[in-house]
Amino acid sequence: MNARFRYSANISMLFAELPFLDRIEAAAKAGFPAVECHFPYDLDMGEIRARLEANGLIMNGVNTFAGNLGTFGLAAQPGHESAFAAAVDQALTFCTRVGVGSIHCMSGTVPPENRVKARQTFLANMACASDAARSAGVTLLIEPINRYDRPNYFVSKSDDVVDLLKELDRDNVKMMFDFYHVQISEGDLLRRMEAHWPHIGHFQFASVPARNEPDIGEIAYGAIFAAIAERGWPGWVAAEYRPRAGTLEGLGWMRTLTPASA
Repeated sequence: MNARFRYSANISMLFAELPFLDRIEAAAKAGFPAVECHFPYDLDMGEIRARLEANGLIMNGVNTFAGNLGTFGLAAQPGHESAFAAAVDQALTFCTRVGVGSIHCMSGTVPPENRVKARQTFLANMACASDAARSAGVTLLIEPINRYDRPNYFVSKSDDVVDLLKELDRDNVKMMFDFYHVQISEGDLLRRMEAHWPHIGHFQFASVPARNEPDIGEIAYGAIFAAIAERGWPGWVAAEYRPRAGTLEGLGWMRTLTPASA
């Protein structure tokens, strides 16, 4: 694969049959040049970095701590600004010590009656987080998460994320464009990707509706991946799915769906 099309493995979901640290080597042997994960904060940062270096991999992304509110994120939670700031600081510390380039800032679920205040809180929180991340050279990501998997999530559509990004107006805050979530919430993937291209900071993928390998389901990932490669995408395209069986048994899509030019 050339620099225009690079896969990353989300090892919070792939290689789950192995202990977490062993998933790094497994991903390297399977042909992934990078890994990402959700919440690595109970693990030794030095050991993670050593495993990455030993296998010639980078870790490209992590999530902020989801919090103890039962809301799946803190960025849009009025009254919990200090908890979100602490979560960002925790993630930035991890990024600095391990060499990670991006953080998905989890917004959380918000009751409909609280959404106006939540939007104000989110924009203020993300402005502060942007300032904190800038000196570390870290990109912050906002992800739309579909309403079926996470009812009342603060932002479920890519169009709404772009509106937030325009209002925020910070060049180190981008959208996590997960084809799985965008297909369920909005569809029209190729046109939507084209329209939002300047605002996209990372891609993720999984089949719809089952969230398995990309060689099944309703999304034509061969066409999706070809379009990404044709546009010369400089970042990562991350496999974030639940393997149907063992992870290795399901990696045939890397041969059949990867663009010929990549």
